[in-house]
This record gives sequence, C-alpha cells and structure tokens, in this order.
Amino acid sequence: MKKNWAIIGTAALTLAACQQSSSGGGQTGTRDTIRIVGSSTVYPFTTAVAEQFQRKNPQFKAPIVESTGTGGGMKLFCAGVGAGHPDIEDASRRIKKSEAETCQKNGVKEIVEIQIGIDGIALAENKSGAAMKLTPADIYKALAKKPFGKDQTAQTWKDINPSLPATKIQVYGPPPTSGTRDAFGELIMEKGCTTDTAMKALKETDEDQYKATCTGLREDGAYVEAGENDNLIVQKLSANPDAIGIFGYSFLEENGDKIRGIALNGITPTYDTIADFSYPGARPLYIYVKAAHLKVIPGLKEFIAEYSKAWDKGGYLTRRGLIAAPDDVRAKNMDIAQKLAPMDLASVK
Repeated sequence: MKKNWAIIGTAALTLAACQQSSSGGGQTGTRDTIRIVGSSTVYPFTTAVAEQFQRKNPQFKAPIVESTGTGGGMKLFCAGVGAGHPDIEDASRRIKKSEAETCQKNGVKEIVEIQIGIDGIALAENKSGAAMKLTPADIYKALAKKPFGKDQTAQTWKDINPSLPATKIQVYGPPPTSGTRDAFGELIMEKGCTTDTAMKALKETDEDQYKATCTGLREDGAYVEAGENDNLIVQKLSANPDAIGIFGYSFLEENGDKIRGIALNGITPTYDTIADFSYPGARPLYIYVKAAHLKVIPGLKEFIAEYSKAWDKGGYLTRRGLIAAPDDVRAKNMDIAQKLAPMDLASVK
C-alpha cells in the first residue's frame, strides 16, 4: 500500500525579502522551508521528489508537503504572497478562472504552470467483485443527484442498466475540494449526461443549471465522500466486494494485488491507455509555483529542477504510477521548468 506520509520540516523564520502582500493581512515574517499544498493525487509524486531533493541537497531543509485537495490548496496558494502562504500548489486539474482572479486580487500576479505528467481517474473494485464494465452514461445515471433533471430512484446497478448486477450502488470517492472530483465531473459525469440531447441544449441556454444537473452527485448515501485520503478508499474496497472507488491511477497500480480497474467504454485503465488518452478518464497533472517566492525561498528553484528530472519515461515518478506525458509535452514543460516563465493568467478559462 502506498505510504501516506509527508516530509515535514520546521517552518523557520528566515525569509526576509518576501513580505506578504495579501489584502487580507495574515502572517508576515520569514521562512526557509519550502511549503507545498494541494492534490491528494499529486501528493505521492511530490513527496517522492521532496525525498530525492532532500537527499541530493542536504544544505536545504526538507519541504513541508500537505494533502489538502486541489481546491483547498488553491485557496491557500492564492491567498497572498509571503511567508504565511505556500510556494507550490499540486493540482490534478488546471487552475480555474475564478482561482486565477482570486490570485491576482490577492497579489499573486505571477505563477509558473508546469505539467508534470498524466493521470487517469480510475474506477476500481475488489478483485472478488462483479467485474463491472461501465460506460459514462451508466455512471451518470447511477450517481447523479438529478439524472437528466429527474428524481434519482436507482438503488442497484441493474436499475440503470439491465445488463449490470443487482448489487446496491455504493461508490466511494473524493470530496468537492478535490481536483479528482472536478475532473470526474468533467470527464465522466458530463460525458454521460450529454448522451441526452436536451442536456446538450441546456449547456447553451443555462450553464449553471447544466453544471448542477450534469455534475451534481447524489447525497442519499449511494455516493460516499471519503476525504482526501485515497488510501482510505482502497481500504473500503478491500473490505467490501460490492463497492466501487474513484481515485488516481497510481493508487490502483500500487494496490493491484487487492483491487482491479473497471473498464469504461470497454477500455481498462492502464499505463498505455491513459498515456494515449484512449481511456476516458485520462487527465493532465500540474504543479503551480509562486514566482515571487523563487528568489527568496531557499531551494525552491532546485526543487523544481529535481521535479523536471523525475517525470521522464522510466524516471522514478513513473515507477510510482505517474504516466509520462508525450515527448513534445515533456519538452515544453522542461523548458518552462528551466526558464520559470510565468503563465498568462488572463488566458485561463
């Protein structure tokens, strides 16, 4: 099972040049320890990099790495510049327009966006389970709070598709603060929702209602929020052969002795099917770096350099479950990691 640990360092007060400029006030002072927050999916990769960084650069303190979820991490990351705010945000989706606007409002005006690789939103079950084969439409009908705008009445998988087993719908997944939850809604739930032509039309006329209808999850116990600890979902599946879990592919790969991936549209989540985006749940992973901290947080540039050495095919992050991005994407992001050029926040949609 994947170790759920963080590299913890003591946040010392030695950062002199990076005073907080957040309009909300908060902590001021100095710091000599890298602080990272964000995605539970990216967390194992970042802790692996932090471990190598510390081993190769003993002159720097061990980074603090926190698993807060992408959304929760963005709130912390975008709250301001200075010692009281994180240096890096791990993200299992791209930054949202609203988050970019919050960053700019709070003085976080320059952010470096680096795609570290690819991941898949894996659906998985106990190896002694029913060997489910699902489609995005099946999943949407089973988990939507208001499927196609109607009341949710399904209790078993057979209720939504006669070819599926008559087992109770019980799915463990991420909370609203998770980037995995956002990506699950966009890549799988919306795909199932838009099999209905009326839902496609609704997207054009009422975006808010469309989002609520297509991505809102039921709250009657069929979908269980398991927090930001994906290992907890693995434990639930190990104990319950009828349950299904939703998490990043690396957790599926790490626990292949206990659980197996569920095929979507006939395609099982594997390294190759995620790498070529044939698996419907494939998505890019990112880290965001606060440019204002690069010259004043000791070791921050070196940490980014270590990350860029680890994401190649055969690199130690791929051995931990990261899917290497295509060659051209890796080359582009290697260049970004070396030049540390800020992204255009105005271009975020």
